[in-house]
Amino acid sequence: MDNSGPLTGIRVVEFTSAWAGPYATCLLGFLGAEVIKVESRQRPDHSRIISFTTGKAFQTLDESEVFNNLNLNKRSVCLNLKMPEAVEIARNLIQVSDVVMENMRPGVVPRLGLGYEEARAIKPDIIYISSSACGQTGPDREYIGYAPTFAALAGLPHVTGYPDWPPSNFLGSIDLRSACTSAFAILAALYYHQQTGEGQYIDLASQEAIATYAGDIFLDYVMNGRVPMRQGNQNAVMAPHNCYRCKGEDKWISIAVATQAEWENLCRAMGRSDLIDDPRFADNARRKTNEAELDAIMSAWTGDKDPYDVMGMLQHAGVAATPSMSSEALFNDPHLKERKVFRQVDHPVIGKNWVIAPPWQFSETPAAIRSCGPRIGEHTEEIFRDYLGMSSDEIDKLKKDKVIF
Repeated sequence: MDNSGPLTGIRVVEFTSAWAGPYATCLLGFLGAEVIKVESRQRPDHSRIISFTTGKAFQTLDESEVFNNLNLNKRSVCLNLKMPEAVEIARNLIQVSDVVMENMRPGVVPRLGLGYEEARAIKPDIIYISSSACGQTGPDREYIGYAPTFAALAGLPHVTGYPDWPPSNFLGSIDLRSACTSAFAILAALYYHQQTGEGQYIDLASQEAIATYAGDIFLDYVMNGRVPMRQGNQNAVMAPHNCYRCKGEDKWISIAVATQAEWENLCRAMGRSDLIDDPRFADNARRKTNEAELDAIMSAWTGDKDPYDVMGMLQHAGVAATPSMSSEALFNDPHLKERKVFRQVDHPVIGKNWVIAPPWQFSETPAAIRSCGPRIGEHTEEIFRDYLGMSSDEIDKLKKDKVIF
């Protein structure tokens, strides 16, 4: 077995912060790419400072569990890009790299002198990706965006939630979906480079990346003139299709039935074979018509049962059912534990820290966690010396002049 990842030999230099940018390059790092994160103490990645998910603020730049999860396997160099000397060093890093990624507001990186045209002049076959809220062109190009705005601009909140509730507010998972799209685009560009020797520019708009997950909404409008609305856990066709309360505080089971055979299997598993011949539920159309009555029957059956017991019983009968998992349930889930989805890494400041493992398992070129997220500027001297040929005296002077900062 080859212990190298499939992207071994690829070098990525990134100018990113928050979630959508850093997680994209983290995925590449799982696959073996070398990722160099350019940041500064003056404007650090804000996930080093605060966790929007937990509301936790960090006292130093090296103790954020969130940053650690999003930046595994990376190396960090400090450059104050407001200084011309720092921009020149960043150009030299681009020259020895294969991929550049940035997720600053459109226009900022070119004004620094590090945009795609400048990068291509330095290295003609560079792959360069700009990730932003709405893309590099168009009237909304300079809009600031975070996960909730990406989702809102893509239309997902409008169709997510209950009919009598306002649109749902999506959080960090939206960033991660955008990041996965960025990683996919970079892989496609690397494949193109492998075939042709040419690089290219990738303009990724998170709004569009997220909108692609809602193709059925657009099709329904274009083909039928309908604007879908929020419908809670109900499905336009399937019934039963809902989350049903179980025994215990805030315990639920998700059950979905797609076919007549699954419905009959469900009835038998419930000990309610009489429902198979009940005219209210004889076929899917009538189950949809009488869905409120059906949901009441389902809730009465699940209400005094453990959700895992219901899952085991129904899955054994060929019915899709699973508990609605809390974060605690996910962390302790025996299936995820066996697959080693959550792992511990040693961090020099945080100590042993739980992180989320690579989302794929390769048989021949394993995706791997090789190191924790870097301390800020941890690899500055090593990279500048080994890759750019700088002397210790040069590096010391750059530190004194706050170019390295």
